[in-house]
Amino acid sequence: MTALTAAGAFVERHPDHFADDISDEGWLPVVGAKGWVVLTNDKRIRHRRIECQALLAAGIRAFVLTAGHLSSAAAAEIWVRQLPKIERIAISRPAPFIAHVDRARVKVMRVSRRR
Repeated sequence: MTALTAAGAFVERHPDHFADDISDEGWLPVVGAKGWVVLTNDKRIRHRRIECQALLAAGIRAFVLTAGHLSSAAAAEIWVRQLPKIERIAISRPAPFIAHVDRARVKVMRVSRRR
């Protein structure tokens, strides 16, 4: 997250607001209500239906780094490189959605059907 801050992004870190053991049901609605954007390196989340549904139900705009086996520095490089695309999508698309981020692109993959 330091790399994102250095790139000009305003970053709120999960541990600065929530306990380590808080459930997704505890923190996702708070983040959604604040209109914050979620960035996560948890590439497995896209395979966990319940977590995806929780993100969408909370009204979250989520970006998931899907490239695997990366060092922290390599992941940070991708986040920083894709930051302009992430910002454009986060501003232009209504929540909720889940977008996948990799070295080459940022693509919205899941959108809530409920409005």
